[in-house]
Amino acid sequence: MKTLINRQFDFMGKRRIAFAVSGLMILASIVSLLFQQLNLGLDFTGGTLVEVRYAVAPSLDAVRQVLEAAEFRDVSVQSFGASTEVLIRLQQAFDPDVGDRVVSLLREGGDRVELVRAEFVGAQVGEQLRDQSGLGLLVALGIVMLYVAFRFQYKFAIGALLALMHDVIVVVGVFSLFQLDFDLTVLAALLAVIGYSLNDTIVVYDRVRETIRKSRINDMPAIFNEAINMTLSRTLATSGTTLLVLFALYFLGGDMIEGFAMALIIGVVVGTFSSIYVASALLLPLKLQREDLIPPPKEADEEEEQLP
Repeated sequence: MKTLINRQFDFMGKRRIAFAVSGLMILASIVSLLFQQLNLGLDFTGGTLVEVRYAVAPSLDAVRQVLEAAEFRDVSVQSFGASTEVLIRLQQAFDPDVGDRVVSLLREGGDRVELVRAEFVGAQVGEQLRDQSGLGLLVALGIVMLYVAFRFQYKFAIGALLALMHDVIVVVGVFSLFQLDFDLTVLAALLAVIGYSLNDTIVVYDRVRETIRKSRINDMPAIFNEAINMTLSRTLATSGTTLLVLFALYFLGGDMIEGFAMALIIGVVVGTFSSIYVASALLLPLKLQREDLIPPPKEADEEEEQLP
């Protein structure tokens, strides 16, 4: 009889604590989405984006007050890279001269201001992007569920789908809770999080299936612990090296990819957690058994067993 290797961490023994943590994260995310919603970028809402460069770092509140006094609606002002670079978001109809108007208003205070760029995204385009991107996210989750069900078993597919939904909800919830800009780059990061989390889940599932088939015991928590511990070094190495790159992108890549890097950082951390405590641990309440992966041997027909 094959004996289980000595495991270092009892992951399944702590699964109830992990379920509570996941539940709190999901609840906080949903509450934030209901009451604060997302701080959608111009890619989704439509409007005008103006980037200006100052000779000396300005007061962002002063810039906002100048534009609001000129009756610009829903003004959002933030630093963009250097302290002298200012990004201004305006909710207004298309105006090819809006960049020059903004610069003229800001120069009235005696500041040296230079227009870097002015871009416009129509509301209709923003709505179309929002609808199509949401549909693409749902299609990706559906294809993932079919793939896992075909490769493993439908109980694995349920666990993987719930884990992916857990990761997406938590990442979106963090952006809602802290009112971080949610634009197309963040949406692209969400799709990347789905791929990363799924890859990690598939590695764990593959080892779980292999361990179930090789072992002769029915202690599913022990089998899951063995499988997870066998893949733990690989998971930590992959997550660690990925996070090193993402932190470099976040701190050195500039504001254009800051949201993308932040979403991926959150997704990698949460995805690693969910591969163990959501995708794998959920197989226990789903009543996964050896018979689900190893069908019982077929009994010979009575006629074939009879002697001639």
